Amino acid sequence: MKIFLGQSVTVFCCAFLFLIESCTTSRTISHLSSSKLFNEKNTFLALTPNVRVLINEKPQRDKAKPTILILYALPNGNSIEMTFGRRMKRNLDWHYDVQHIGAQTRFLRSVLPDKNIIVAYLETNERSWPAWRKKHDNGNSEIARIVNMLRYETGDPNSVVLSAHSGGGSFVSGFLNEFDTIPSYVARIAYLDANYSYDDSLDHGKKLLQWLKADSSHHLEVIAYDDREIMVNGKKIIGPTGGTYRATQKMIQRFREETDFNERQDSTIQRYTAFHGHAEFIIHTNPDTLILHTVLVEKNGFIHFILQGTPYEEKNYIFFGKRVYSKFITDSL
Repeated sequence: MKIFLGQSVTVFCCAFLFLIESCTTSRTISHLSSSKLFNEKNTFLALTPNVRVLINEKPQRDKAKPTILILYALPNGNSIEMTFGRRMKRNLDWHYDVQHIGAQTRFLRSVLPDKNIIVAYLETNERSWPAWRKKHDNGNSEIARIVNMLRYETGDPNSVVLSAHSGGGSFVSGFLNEFDTIPSYVARIAYLDANYSYDDSLDHGKKLLQWLKADSSHHLEVIAYDDREIMVNGKKIIGPTGGTYRATQKMIQRFREETDFNERQDSTIQRYTAFHGHAEFIIHTNPDTLILHTVLVEKNGFIHFILQGTPYEEKNYIFFGKRVYSKFITDSL
């Protein structure tokens, strides 16, 4: 029997470093629960510094199937429970009815039975990733450690999805800032009206382009709406340079330097695709000047940014169409 000592040592060292890096961010299990109706296991973790996580998965993982870990960085002001969603009842906070990531995940599991789908919900004490990063000196290295901890906690899955809504996009940007090259284990990056912190001075566009070119299995999904004229109490809520519409235009402009786009518009939805559909930018033109920030999530947004670019894209659902996950909504987590 031949023993390739050098290769064995390299593999051992990589595994050891992964373990050490993962454990640098300490964690405690706060509690476990299960949903008998949909056969799920929920594990709550308390990570340092000041991050709360819910890992939602099936109790038993089929080792013959590839595992996808979806990291979902929460929007500002929302708890994990609100983000997971509940069936609406009288006097229940409206936040429980605007994302339904739990029900949308169950829909995904019904569409992708050949995959183990794990979703990790990421919440900070401040309920704001931008505020958390400011408090922790940008928190780039801490974010990278949190990602490694969750990879370790979930058995080093085949692929990782970095996704976020609203201010949760700051988590994704912090991760990008930590690396010169986006790690290959990241298979999909999704900004769901969340790319406020996109910044070419920090090489975000360069890194995303390199990552897309490096592997044809990588996907980028960016969803936004025209928020420039939104008003509350007679005042615009977005400044002259802010908002996800402008951030998305900056991303498209940067991408145009290195690739061509296919463009089409269906009613109020503009779509820009590149890299043979592996990068998609969706903009709702918002002709009625409505606040669509959470509606983009509610109307199958989470489902779409996982299925975009796959054979299941807009099969049995339509982005910004009727909710297709209503039967998966439950009364509690």
